[in-house]
Amino acid sequence: MKKKVLIVDDSMMMRSIVMQIVSSDDRFEVVGEAANGRIALELAQQLKPDIILLDIEMPEMDGIGTLKRLMLASQAKTIVISSVTQAASTNATEARRFGAVAVIPKPSGAFSLDLSQKKGNEIVLAMCKAAGLAADDAGDHPAVVPAGIAPAALQPAHG
Repeated sequence: MKKKVLIVDDSMMMRSIVMQIVSSDDRFEVVGEAANGRIALELAQQLKPDIILLDIEMPEMDGIGTLKRLMLASQAKTIVISSVTQAASTNATEARRFGAVAVIPKPSGAFSLDLSQKKGNEIVLAMCKAAGLAADDAGDHPAVVPAGIAPAALQPAHG
């Protein structure tokens, strides 16, 4: 059975890029998307994802506030993917403290169009680890997509 993934980022473009990364591994399926933490909490209750990929900087409810609430409301493993979580940053430390199983910095700021190219394999490996799946073949997975190549069609998530 595929592991269910919820993507949370206020940028539609970044959600599409992350969806493409998740879809590159057939052990995972995107079951929903949210543009902020408030919507993410609602979808986490409805969809019961196994993994949540979460940005930090978002309107209405940021990622740290969302993480605090997810600790009480969901059993999903959360992986933070954000431009404000560089290695020893306060946000990275806070994210780990509130339950993030991995913190992956976006390589080029909030709109990292090179996310697939620079961090795709790292994201897939983190998802495998969070889901308890063997990650030995993830390094050869086609998560890396050359910059500038968009997927033929991005389908909305159905849940």
